[in-house]
Amino acid sequence: MVLCVFFTAFWNLSYSQLTPRNSNFWNQVYFGGNLGLGFGNNSFNASISPSAIYQATAQFGVGLGINLNYAKFRNAKLAAYGGSVLSLFNPIPALQLSAELEQLRVYRELELEGGNLDESYWSPALFMGIGYGNRNVTVGIRYNVLHDQQKSIYADAFMPFVRVYF
Repeated sequence: MVLCVFFTAFWNLSYSQLTPRNSNFWNQVYFGGNLGLGFGNNSFNASISPSAIYQATAQFGVGLGINLNYAKFRNAKLAAYGGSVLSLFNPIPALQLSAELEQLRVYRELELEGGNLDESYWSPALFMGIGYGNRNVTVGIRYNVLHDQQKSIYADAFMPFVRVYF
């Protein structure tokens, strides 16, 4: 909730005071996201996360994303879908700070001796990140402040990332 208020307030400030009145909204929108594919010993995972960023000022951008994940292991299947709200801040052109609030609906099926366990639950994540890059590509690391070892679909709270926007 606090993030939503922050984004709304900053959006209104940046749009009303920092961007020219005659600017075209779509000229400041960039599209990109993440693709993931993994294979292993009796395992497979795939993810797709398209997103769009509105570059409110030269230093600040906000955006939305959609997340789809699927994984299959020896005795488990996982499917997750959801969305995210993301903010990017570049205090200097080569340094990018980010915050991303992600909410995923997770369906997990575990094959256990004596029966299967099916679970369906919401899994929140709040990523704080830092990266190095140029205008379109950023490479960095992010940390999930809300990481839950039992419920998260991510193995670790720290995650490297590559962001590409066009």
